[in-house]
Amino acid sequence: MAMIKVDHLHYTYDGQRDVLNDVSFAIQKGQYVVLMGHNGSGKSTLAKLLAGLLEVKRGEIHIQDQLLQPKTIKDIRHRLGIVFQNPDNQFIGATVADDLAFGLENRRVPQEKMQAIIDQFSERVGMKAFLHQEPASLSGGQKQRVAIAGVLAMQPSILLLDEATAMLDPQGKKEIRDLIIAIKETMPDLTIVAITHDVEEAVLADEVLVLNQGRLAYQGTPEQLFKDPTQVKTLRLDMPFVYQLHHQFPKLNPTDRDDLNAWAAQLWTSK
Repeated sequence: MAMIKVDHLHYTYDGQRDVLNDVSFAIQKGQYVVLMGHNGSGKSTLAKLLAGLLEVKRGEIHIQDQLLQPKTIKDIRHRLGIVFQNPDNQFIGATVADDLAFGLENRRVPQEKMQAIIDQFSERVGMKAFLHQEPASLSGGQKQRVAIAGVLAMQPSILLLDEATAMLDPQGKKEIRDLIIAIKETMPDLTIVAITHDVEEAVLADEVLVLNQGRLAYQGTPEQLFKDPTQVKTLRLDMPFVYQLHHQFPKLNPTDRDDLNAWAAQLWTSK
């Protein structure tokens, strides 16, 4: 079943050239898909269209077979959880627990059930010990974990991450990447779509979509994308670090963390 289906999508700002030009793709249930592209490729516009923040005027977007349009957006947003790049803009409550409760209250979840849900999803993202802290006291990565927990508590069918690691330091980025993989393993029916310019996020995805000058220039596995340096350069992307290593040391498997860790340990002890 296609959770997201985009058909011949175009988008133009103020009569200028198409920012998106005849984009079509489908994302299946349970997939972890990364949507990438250089600055100006159209990925931010596509993210806003998928989230219903811009209105589709030419082409179609279907979410779980329902056409995305003004009269259906409210229903669709009940099934679509969105995490944006700046976690500070997403906090409502005075504490982490208050913030997680906010969305549940809007959904009229009974008080007697609310605490169990808050405990469940704060633990899932490793933030249960921080429930009574003020959001301002958290690191950037911890704030994004809370934002993700708040979305997951609403039990969406699709998790849309719009540049969710863009404002984080390297450690924060790693925490969120590891969390996404953990969520994928523990919630196999959840469809995850990460829109990003960070190539490191793409390495462990099931599928990568690359926009280039408003067109869908690549759709396939990260292995097929990053094994070809010429293709990566043409798409104006950076090469992930593990694939840089792979091209220098072909026997190294860039998708095998045990292989990478063993290689790194060997390199370290040889110095």
